[in-house]
Amino acid sequence: MNTKLLMMSSALTMGLAGIAASFLPHEFLNSMQIAPVGITPVLVQIIGACYLAFAMCNWMSKANLIGGIYNRPIAMANLLHFAVSALAILKAVMVNQTITLLWIIGVIYTIFAIWFAIVFFSHPIKES
Repeated sequence: MNTKLLMMSSALTMGLAGIAASFLPHEFLNSMQIAPVGITPVLVQIIGACYLAFAMCNWMSKANLIGGIYNRPIAMANLLHFAVSALAILKAVMVNQTITLLWIIGVIYTIFAIWFAIVFFSHPIKES
């Protein structure tokens, strides 16, 4: 499987989330119907920095062969991030079904989790 599209799309998705969380923490929290009080905006900014770092890692790895034994740490880190996050988001959606934005984010994370699982457990195909 050619992973360039996967790495680019995950990098752009995480990069946009990272920029939003880093530079607009109050607006980000308000969109999730969470009051931006206390240390919460700072925690959102720290998470945004992590997303930006992960996005940069994926963007810089987009041309590398990924899957099987190749770049296994990158594939595993992405699989773990998207799978655990998808489960957490979908659990939150089950508790509070009124947040439509969480449904959309949950579906996106689930798609990335499945896509990275396929990459992680399959042998890569080198571009010709």
